[in-house]
Amino acid sequence: MTRAAGLLAPRPDRHPPPPVGGIAVAGELSYPSGLGEGARLMLLALEQLGIQGFPIDVGTSMPGSGKPMPVVEPPSAVPLLVHVNSPQMALALLRLPRGLLRGRRVIGHWAWELPVVPPDWRIGTRFVHEIWAPSRFTADALESLMPGRVRVVPYPLAAAPPVPSALDRAAFALPADAVVVLVSFNLASSLERKNPLGAIAAFRAAFGDRADRLLVMKVGNPQHFPDDFACIRQAVGDAANIRIETRTLPRADGFALTAAADIVLSLHRSEGFGLVPAEAMLLGRPVVATGWSGNMDFMDADSAALVGYRLIPAVDPRGVFEAPGAVWADPDIGEAVAALRRLADDPAERAAL
Repeated sequence: MTRAAGLLAPRPDRHPPPPVGGIAVAGELSYPSGLGEGARLMLLALEQLGIQGFPIDVGTSMPGSGKPMPVVEPPSAVPLLVHVNSPQMALALLRLPRGLLRGRRVIGHWAWELPVVPPDWRIGTRFVHEIWAPSRFTADALESLMPGRVRVVPYPLAAAPPVPSALDRAAFALPADAVVVLVSFNLASSLERKNPLGAIAAFRAAFGDRADRLLVMKVGNPQHFPDDFACIRQAVGDAANIRIETRTLPRADGFALTAAADIVLSLHRSEGFGLVPAEAMLLGRPVVATGWSGNMDFMDADSAALVGYRLIPAVDPRGVFEAPGAVWADPDIGEAVAALRRLADDPAERAAL
């Protein structure tokens, strides 16, 4: 499908005109994905910076995602920034008005979570003049696709920082006297890569069945990946101090849940950026995270509890995150256990971090 779309999709002008009049931002604006969030953040930041943004919803191939918003074409010569990864670029462009690419610079804002890219990522380079990457880690991987035309442009979180709603712990039925550890991830982003089973194992090893220690698993898209969700439920078992939250919360309520936690845990195997831990840090929450990949652009030993790791071959049972020779992190569960215990037992250290 990717190859067929690559033959049919419109291509931009060989030499783009100078950019004028703001930025058109295309992406999964109506769908709660990481790429969709990146596009929404870019539009929020442009507004904060006084730059006109033109939103373009490209929809998504995910089931149950609904119809995209109608497309209003931006004025000519306005650059087009497309938050759709390289293999899906042609399919996304086929959903848009055919003349949209003419007379404008086209930029792909691509997120990838391994140190090398798969061969099919070359197809998307036909449709862009340059690539923006959210981290140095991702940029290094993408550089082989368009040498000299890859820029590191992080998600502009600080320009439009997260603002939680007024919901407090009681609103989420969280006990006031427990230390709450939050793990938040989307199953569409790969169970193996996000590694929630490692997070569950670390929490259980750290605290057993202590009632004053609570793990909240915020899981996105469980209905679309029932086998993966079943694995999570099996790992949780009958643990009374682990809760699973599957509601799709409004943006501000999601931030309120993060703000209600005492610790945010991310034992990922790889991240192109790491939106969840970055937003947690902006909300003043201490983060325990694997010390490898895109999150290291904004983390160090003074700002996060970094967990050591060893690099292993990247094998994703779903086949999404694989590339020849790629590796990713196997975080040290023992180090994660020690960090969780240390932070849970010391409110002053949590506050300092």
